[in-house]
Amino acid sequence: EWLDARELPADECLLRRVVTANGRSKAWINGHPATIADLKSLGEQLIQIHGQHAHQALMREETHLALLDDYAGLRERSQQLAETFREWRSARRRLKKLSEEGSEVEAKRQLLRYQVEELDQLGLAEGELQTLEEEQHTLAHAEETLRETQFAADCCESDEGGALSLLNQAYAHLSALPGSDKGTLANTLTMLSDARIQVEEAASELHRLASTTELDPERLAWVEERMGDVHRIARKHHVAPEEICALHAQLKQEVAQLEASDDDLEALSSQVAEYRERYRSEAKQLTEARQKAAVRLGKEVQQQLAFLAMGKARFDVDVTPRETPSPEGLDHVQFLISANPGQPARPLTKVASGGELSRISLAIQVVAASHSTIPSLVFDEVDVGISGATAEIVGQLLRKLGENGQVMTVTHLPQVAAQAHQHLHIEKHAKRDTTLTHMALLDERGRISELARMLGGITLSDQTLAHAREMLYASQRPPH
Repeated sequence: EWLDARELPADECLLRRVVTANGRSKAWINGHPATIADLKSLGEQLIQIHGQHAHQALMREETHLALLDDYAGLRERSQQLAETFREWRSARRRLKKLSEEGSEVEAKRQLLRYQVEELDQLGLAEGELQTLEEEQHTLAHAEETLRETQFAADCCESDEGGALSLLNQAYAHLSALPGSDKGTLANTLTMLSDARIQVEEAASELHRLASTTELDPERLAWVEERMGDVHRIARKHHVAPEEICALHAQLKQEVAQLEASDDDLEALSSQVAEYRERYRSEAKQLTEARQKAAVRLGKEVQQQLAFLAMGKARFDVDVTPRETPSPEGLDHVQFLISANPGQPARPLTKVASGGELSRISLAIQVVAASHSTIPSLVFDEVDVGISGATAEIVGQLLRKLGENGQVMTVTHLPQVAAQAHQHLHIEKHAKRDTTLTHMALLDERGRISELARMLGGITLSDQTLAHAREMLYASQRPPH
């Protein structure tokens, strides 16, 4: 599925990584370039490593829950719960921040509402200020306009010295001259006639202007008061009078945004409640699954401990409620051990000796490996602290695991090495300034020699070789 999801050939699985002398590396999966992260992700699905320090990890109680989840196949559900917890925690933090900002937001909202109401009451329309200024100018100069237009009209129409009267006199005198209808006089008379018409039209326009100009001090007072309100509000908000309409629209938008923040707060509260319920539901289901798996794990580990010369020990997996929710759920998982009959089971971290820890760790790893779906298992010196007959039993357990899948074991114990289906010998040696690692698949003779070396040191005696041969043959015989 992993390969199919990335559209890689799935008939076989070949992982390759090349590290150059300058420290850079490249990776390939089935011949296709891949990232180191992809190589790691796929590798974790193919190989599971059980290290020599696993027994030390048992001294940290936080590893007990992870071991239980791995055994029960709950890792994916546990990761999903952790993701739900992170989402819940993140939503809670956002809600807390928004709530703490609530008082400041409310104060700002009240101020904005007051400002918007003030501008609503002003009710200044777009372009109104320019109209007011023009009207104020007209009303303020109405008396002067009436006086001057009347004077101008009198200048045009007065019988004594008026422009129209003088033009009429000029026209009458010139038209009485002989040949006035010809030449220059004719043109002059035409211009005088046109001038009379224009003066008459000007006088008529002056009378119209005078008739439409009203003295309205009340209207003037209202216009000037209105303009005063506009300028007062503009000064209050530190804007130009012509910018008030834009300011009004901006403040209304800010109020709308703050009103929307109330909706955000309500929506976030609902989201927090939803995450909380989802977390509790997932955690409850995970708790039930862990409690059932804890019983099975305790029994299986106890069975393995019996093989490892701890037949009187009782091993329990205790699942108790946590005081507070956590990414791992609502459970506190603790391994309990009673090494001797009649003694109450106590936390493994407080009572187990070094040798007991090694055997308990191995028992747990064997049980976990027997339930693993990963095809290749690596046991890296998991037999540390074990010897004698117990080491032989460990070898038998590992051999049994190897009958159902690929098991690779790094060991220094001949009792374990003798149980293997195949034996690879690894050694390092220096060549000039370079250290080389050499690995060889041993045949039967080589296996006997290596087992003898593991048993008796560098010098191999006939007795040591005979012991090694018997150990190898005995381990390869099928059990009765």
